[in-house]
Amino acid sequence: MVLPSAWPGLVINYAYLWRREADRGQEEGRKYRPSAVVIVSKGGLVAVSPITHSPPPRGSTAIELPQDVKDRIGLDSSRSWLITNEINVFTWPGHDLGQIDQTEPKRVAYGQLPPNLTRLLIERVRTHARERVLAQVDRGAGRSR
Repeated sequence: MVLPSAWPGLVINYAYLWRREADRGQEEGRKYRPSAVVIVSKGGLVAVSPITHSPPPRGSTAIELPQDVKDRIGLDSSRSWLITNEINVFTWPGHDLGQIDQTEPKRVAYGQLPPNLTRLLIERVRTHARERVLAQVDRGAGRSR
């Protein structure tokens, strides 16, 4: 399996555990989904934001992914949003990376978000963290908040 280095904006196939699932006692994500790397620390900790087809609640700061971006990284044509108020944190590469398809070589990364979208994602996640409204689920890196 091809395991790339993690960097902000990389979209990976990841078993994302939603905060509401963690609050109910679940320890593993229900399914693999595209998730964008937001932060990479020098110690190898990675924070990812999920991508979902479910429309975000009114007033959300989720980012709708433009179709041309989705086409470039190989996502489907259904509307999708990048959630900015919730992250999973884990040590790279972790055990929750999943193979995207049956092609060879096996891969876990879809591709890279464009720089402007990556900057917007990082800015919004940091804003939520400063405002203490960022839901964080620790997947082996420390404590959940």
